[in-house]
Amino acid sequence: MRFGSKVLFEDVATTFSAGRRYGLTGPNGAGKSTFMKLLTGEQPPQRGTVARPDKLGVLRQDQFAFDRFRVIDAVIMGNERLWSALQERELLYEKSELTDAEGMRLGELEGIVGDEDGYEAESNAAILLQGLDIPDALHHRTMAELQGGQKVRVLLAQALFGRPEALLLDEPTNHLDLDSIHWLREFLLRYEGTLIVISHDRHFLNGICTHIADIDYQTIITYTGGYDDMVLAKTQIRSRVEGENAQREKKIAQLQDFIARFSAGTRASQVTSRKKEVERLQTTELARSNIQRPYIRFTMNRPSGRVALQAKHVSKSFGDLRVIDGFDAIVNRGEKIVLVGRNGVGKTTMLKALLADAPSVAPAPGDIDAGVVKWGHEVSVGYFPQDHTGVIEKGFTAVEWLHRFDPDASRQDIHGLLGQMLFSGEEGLKPTEALSGGETARLLFCRIMLQKPNVLVFDEPTNHLDLESINALNVALQKYDGTVFLVTHDEDLMDEVGTRIWHFDGRTIEDFKGTYEDYAASLV
Repeated sequence: MRFGSKVLFEDVATTFSAGRRYGLTGPNGAGKSTFMKLLTGEQPPQRGTVARPDKLGVLRQDQFAFDRFRVIDAVIMGNERLWSALQERELLYEKSELTDAEGMRLGELEGIVGDEDGYEAESNAAILLQGLDIPDALHHRTMAELQGGQKVRVLLAQALFGRPEALLLDEPTNHLDLDSIHWLREFLLRYEGTLIVISHDRHFLNGICTHIADIDYQTIITYTGGYDDMVLAKTQIRSRVEGENAQREKKIAQLQDFIARFSAGTRASQVTSRKKEVERLQTTELARSNIQRPYIRFTMNRPSGRVALQAKHVSKSFGDLRVIDGFDAIVNRGEKIVLVGRNGVGKTTMLKALLADAPSVAPAPGDIDAGVVKWGHEVSVGYFPQDHTGVIEKGFTAVEWLHRFDPDASRQDIHGLLGQMLFSGEEGLKPTEALSGGETARLLFCRIMLQKPNVLVFDEPTNHLDLESINALNVALQKYDGTVFLVTHDEDLMDEVGTRIWHFDGRTIEDFKGTYEDYAASLV
């Protein structure tokens, strides 16, 4: 498969075996989603063939395709054979009289419904929806009435419905909270068919995968184990080949020196044998890896005072719904607070309330109803919002937009910073309105690195990042000496960065001093 001059796959031959769970990995742009489309049949390969089972469960990416259907029906549509039989049966039942042929067809349809567990279809669909936190009250509403995140979870239930022989899931954990991710992980561990999943969640891949199919070097190489096992094996193989090449090149240099000195003399037979030896020793050509790793490093112009933030009686409501009710906290310099809880319980609302009158952030007094938030001495805030809409103004190039936040910085410094975040060469001159989701996220990181704040407020920073970028962010936050407020569903980030947990459960917020691992252990 190629797009213009860019080759994604060249003569790829690979098999995904029954009973195995494969993570499909590779950096953004490597061709993961394209390969998934080749597997589902949504897109034909330019050359070669794809063999697939009859019953495929596929996570659909079009959130609006099922808007006119009931939620429960959208799930049942995951089993196409059952759904079409149910539709045809319903049309026959609406007739006042049936011909003999229609009566026989009705019998055949009842057989199909029985074979496909159609009589339990609604209850089985309801179990999937409940596991993914879609309450019973929504099951008979239309898909159009649901929010974006809820639609994604219904489409995930659709893919899981009807015991497919193979499950193909592209970013299934997007828009899922931690409880839903845990439920999905347990479901997939019990699944007996072939699973192929694309995910940027390292913890999720390590938890479910028996194998990793890694897209790199214009091919797909399968490794045994989870994501961390693949990275280790891939690094070791690459290092071994590079080491062998270095040894060979040293030997070749010695032989060529001999050939150059004696080719015109009396030792012709020895020269010939040395030439054959050089041909035999030709180094293994190493294809260039398409993995690019950004370099993220957060520094501070100056540290804040010892107390970074004090919150007293902070409250926020939406109509009659009180989301935050009289919250109190003192946050000391250097603490890294992770806000956890199900979607919609108030994590983003809390960040916005704390930032309503924060230094170096545009004031938004409507984000807090009552209470006092006092930021500490010399505090400067770097904010990464969950919704990037409108954050980066149109009409600039990436370089121009970034330069506004430090007019004293040289163009060379700005280009260097963009290069760290994988804006290579002319990409820094890209118009801001043409940036992808991932590019927008990386440009926002550039701004924060340029501003050098002593408090970082990050709301779902990993949504548009690939695994390499998420790992780089993880390391950068661990090394950062300032104060951090972080909303994320990435369990590795929670575990490895957080030193304090705010757990949201309804209107109550539990304040736990310690790591996420310690917090999880305290609940057992």
